[in-house]
Amino acid sequence: MFKAKSPSISFKNLSTLLGLTVCMHTSVYAQDLNYLKNIKNSVQNLIKPQDDQSYKTVQMQELTNFQFEPDVRLNELPVIESSIVGQKASLNNLYTEGLSKTVNNAVKNRQLSIDEAVQVAVQRNPAIAETIATLASQNANIDVAKAGYYPQLQAGMNTGDFTGSDKGRQVYTIQANQRLYDFGKVESSVSTQKNKLTVEQANVLGSIDDIATQTARAILRILRYQATVKIAQDQVVGVSRLYEIARLRANAGISSNADPVQAQSYVEYSKSYLIAQQNFLRQEQQKLKTLLGFDVERAHFIIPDELVSKSGLYDVPTMNTIPAMIAAQAEIAVAKSQKKQTELSRYPTISLVGSLNKALNGRNPNTGIENDSDSSIAISMSSNFYQGGAVASQVKSAGFAEQAARSKLNAIYLNILDSTRTARENIENTNKQISVLQNREQSTAKTRELYEEQYKLGKRSILDLLSSEQSYHSSRAERESARYDIYDTVAVYIHVTGKSRDVYHLNNTKIQGFEIQP
Repeated sequence: MFKAKSPSISFKNLSTLLGLTVCMHTSVYAQDLNYLKNIKNSVQNLIKPQDDQSYKTVQMQELTNFQFEPDVRLNELPVIESSIVGQKASLNNLYTEGLSKTVNNAVKNRQLSIDEAVQVAVQRNPAIAETIATLASQNANIDVAKAGYYPQLQAGMNTGDFTGSDKGRQVYTIQANQRLYDFGKVESSVSTQKNKLTVEQANVLGSIDDIATQTARAILRILRYQATVKIAQDQVVGVSRLYEIARLRANAGISSNADPVQAQSYVEYSKSYLIAQQNFLRQEQQKLKTLLGFDVERAHFIIPDELVSKSGLYDVPTMNTIPAMIAAQAEIAVAKSQKKQTELSRYPTISLVGSLNKALNGRNPNTGIENDSDSSIAISMSSNFYQGGAVASQVKSAGFAEQAARSKLNAIYLNILDSTRTARENIENTNKQISVLQNREQSTAKTRELYEEQYKLGKRSILDLLSSEQSYHSSRAERESARYDIYDTVAVYIHVTGKSRDVYHLNNTKIQGFEIQP
């Protein structure tokens, strides 16, 4: 006799069954959530636009689909040249070219201070014209905003129902709308545009300061390379003289034949160095020529004494005169007014509305009389009750814009502090370096004289003499470079602290129609 076994389930099978049950319930729950989410998205798509992230992709083919033709005002001024212009210099003789050669007496004898050059540059630069045009455009936007204070007139014509008996009817309508009260909507709109105008005014000042600084620094670099070219020419002359001494002594059998060979290598190096410095000089001259519009190769530039005295190097910077700070502060005001303007859009607008209509070829729909006229005057109140959540999003956007503007203001402030402090340290350390370089120049000059005497007595080699000659001119070049480093740092400091218009005498003058009054 067989005994039936009682049913049993192992723990392993039980855990498997429970896992399947949980997965089934989770899957059904997830499907329900996805279904509800899809319904929610479908409803939202009916009442507000979908989120578009296409702005993160830039189509370069569309952005570059244009042709450029330079403005005729950018054409450079003509220069009367002599007959030697156009003749290319031979590289073999390039090192003998000095700054005294002339192509045009009028240009050669022309002396320009940095102030005069800056005033010429700002009057013709198209970057300044661009910001001034943008400023004028923004000024017109203020009038657009103010138009909300004035009556609005509309005129039109309506016809009858094309499927009815009055299809030939024509009704001419004139409607006038005068805003009576809008809780400050127009006022906030005008304030926003005025604050944007302040931003654009600061941008014009910044553009003027940029061009002024570019011009001043270009002139300082030209003077730097003119000094280094002169030193390089002296080096060529000095090394060539030593080569000639070594050659004569070798021919006379006093010294080794290797001495003139070694000296010749130093001569070639000095010529190469001179060519490089002349190349740098001509590059800077071409940059300045672009800024001023005429050839500056033979012009003589003067650094005014007040370039340093008016810079206020150790004064506390006046932050409210710096264009970047002015623009950043105005951007905060723009964000505030935009936020207020968006918040006010929730409130109704009360207006006085008047209308006049005249029916032709049919009955007036308001009176029912053939070819009749009708007029009305009424008070209207309107409000944007719901805009798909746009108002709340705009308020949120304006709030973040205000935070960004405040952070930008603080960032600009820190950058100004960092730049001014760095400039002061750089000038102080460079000034100390100049003192050391002056002592080095004096010591290398004495060493050069002693080595030459000892070489003639056979106690020094030609390499010692050549090295001392090269060290002397190198110390001169480093001293001049350090001196113009200070001038360049001062020019940068003037730009950072917003003193360009004062130092370069641009106040109370019209720059392309834009006048700066301190």
